[in-house]
Amino acid sequence: MSTDSDTEAVILENVSEVMDGLSKEVQELYTFRDLFFENHPIELAAEKNKFVEEKKNKLVEKFEEIDVDTQIPFDLRAQFLFWKGRCYNISSEYDTRATQCLSKAVKLNPRLIEAWNELGECYWKNTNVKEAKASFEGALKHHRNRLSLRCLSIIIRQECANKKGADAFQSILKSVELAKEAVSQNTKDGQSWAVLANAYLCQFFTMAQDPAILKLCMSAFKQAWLDPVTKGQPDLYYNKATALKFEELYEEALENFEYACRLDPPWELPKKELAKLKHYLAATDELVRTKGKIKTKKLTQMVQSIDERNLGEYSPDALHTFGKRKNVTLERTQLSALVEGSNEGKVVLGRVVGSIHNENSVPFTFALVDDSMQCVCVNVYNWADGRGTIIGDCVAIPEPYLTIHKHGSTLPKYDFKSIRVNNPMELLVNGKRIGRNQFACTRVTSTYEIQ
Repeated sequence: MSTDSDTEAVILENVSEVMDGLSKEVQELYTFRDLFFENHPIELAAEKNKFVEEKKNKLVEKFEEIDVDTQIPFDLRAQFLFWKGRCYNISSEYDTRATQCLSKAVKLNPRLIEAWNELGECYWKNTNVKEAKASFEGALKHHRNRLSLRCLSIIIRQECANKKGADAFQSILKSVELAKEAVSQNTKDGQSWAVLANAYLCQFFTMAQDPAILKLCMSAFKQAWLDPVTKGQPDLYYNKATALKFEELYEEALENFEYACRLDPPWELPKKELAKLKHYLAATDELVRTKGKIKTKKLTQMVQSIDERNLGEYSPDALHTFGKRKNVTLERTQLSALVEGSNEGKVVLGRVVGSIHNENSVPFTFALVDDSMQCVCVNVYNWADGRGTIIGDCVAIPEPYLTIHKHGSTLPKYDFKSIRVNNPMELLVNGKRIGRNQFACTRVTSTYEIQ
């Protein structure tokens, strides 16, 4: 169609005012969705999508009353199609009409950054990762913007599943850098902080379990929570709960999984993780409390047969290096004598009386009893799948880090002590050190939602 036809009488009167009004209504629609829980009680969470769809459908009618090819001037069509596509795209499910509008918009105006980003989100919803990535990269060719940066950070991190070794590490580092750049463009944007938190979490588990990285992750989650838009997104609480569970901050993990469930009642993933964590805590509490349900006479025989020769290289006359500390000697101590936190210069030796079947296999959890008849659970991370201890094994743990887990509210009740072991190769089982072939990095799954 020639531009001359745009001057015909079919062009909308006051077209600029109409465009401004429609764009304002689309923005209001997104504000309604993003700040829903700022203005509505969480009890209405199950109705949120229905309310959004009702408002969307009324606005869609206004857009569809207008013929873009005859009633909108050529130089405004790309912008009109962007707002129309953005209106369609507010739904949580993929809408092919959104892709059609936005594809036309970027063809008419390849420099329309917002349309490229919105198109990328459409492809993402349709699990077309290749086209989504191309769309966000297309936007960045014209302008470095935080939405494209953080979405690319997510996609690159997702692609790591098919990479190994140095290639995976480089991709993770690139993902972190893109997320950091997104945050630097607006330090009050909670969504960028949430993406950075997930990038750090992935770096922590994939590259090296450096406590400093996990600290940065939790700090980023905290910043994300300060944004009222991000604060209402269930993904934030689910991913944070995943990190908290690994840190064995069970009470906070339960609370965050539960809140993710409340924010999005139909979403099954947090429900499953919440149920699994509750089951794990109840099972661990029972295992420790009942000492594996082993009868008193047999249990007494088991602990009385503990032989100090099973201390192996952790015997009192040996010297060891722990971190920056060298020439450290270890003194055997009873489980009942351990203090909460670090127990430097100590080693415990006990019998395994049971273990917990964990669907995730992270951590491998077993119960340990020594001649003090105290029972604690031992959580071993990075132990290769299918590896572990069996009942009767004699286990030595150097410099055990003890945590007391206790909770008695409406969430599951539990009261037990645990020792955390990040590297199974530190253990001695029946006097022998765990081999390197039994070490495997912990992998944790989180979920990402581009908004």
